[in-house]
Amino acid sequence: MTDTPQGDTDEALAASAARGDRAAFNMLVKKHKEPLYRFVRRYVGQADDAYDILQDSFVSAWTALPRYDPKRPFAPWLHRIALNKCRDFGRRQAVRRALLRIVAVEPPDVSQSDAEIIDAEAQASNKLRRLNKAVADLPARYKEPLLLTAMEGRSHDEAAQMLGISSKAVEMRVYRARHQLRQAMGEEEAEG
Repeated sequence: MTDTPQGDTDEALAASAARGDRAAFNMLVKKHKEPLYRFVRRYVGQADDAYDILQDSFVSAWTALPRYDPKRPFAPWLHRIALNKCRDFGRRQAVRRALLRIVAVEPPDVSQSDAEIIDAEAQASNKLRRLNKAVADLPARYKEPLLLTAMEGRSHDEAAQMLGISSKAVEMRVYRARHQLRQAMGEEEAEG
């Protein structure tokens, strides 16, 4: 058992974890894993990839804790780590897609069996899958502000601080992201 109190702030828990208190870090993981998973899942579009990135984010956070400044909010710091991991994943995926095009091998379409299911629940699931893919396919400059504000509930100011851009830039990028999503979903629905 540990003497780490349950009511400590994230920042106090992070400071304790930086001194080697694994129970404090476990409390941080428990508190932040669900919202961080949702953020990563929406960013990359695949549950398995998101889980791997989430684990990698927490490992990186643990090793970076000695450099964490407890005077700054913990959640944006942790999201920044996850965001960087998502960006790294995206770069690796882009290289992989380029290599697949070079050797003229297309990845298999694993969603074909989903399209064969006609009931309303399957249609709703299919639409959610398409939306997740459309979000994952957005350019990072639009996807990141959208996920932070619309999906994670962060203010434009918080998102701007995390992304290192102005609040107005966040607002414009979210607008453009939503426009691109409406186009992507409309085009897919017209084709289907």
